Amino acid sequence: MNLEALKQIRNVLLRTALISLILAWLLAGLTIGLWDTWSSITSQWFRTPVTELGPLMSNWFALIKFYMIFVLLAPALGLHWEIKRREKQG
Repeated sequence: MNLEALKQIRNVLLRTALISLILAWLLAGLTIGLWDTWSSITSQWFRTPVTELGPLMSNWFALIKFYMIFVLLAPALGLHWEIKRREKQG
């Protein structure tokens, strides 16, 4: 794979990670800010007890974190190192 293709893939991964981070912060802020409203609506719509919503949301944010780190940032960092190594070689 040529250097320009690697740069393009790295840039896409990093931009996707940034967008994911912004959306995760927005979702967390809305979840915390509107917890009382959303917990009652969610428990009615999905028949989930309110006491189980806290662990479910914690699990959801853990999955978002896993996705951002291991699916987006780790490959982008590996590609970044590969690009720097190839640029030094010639």
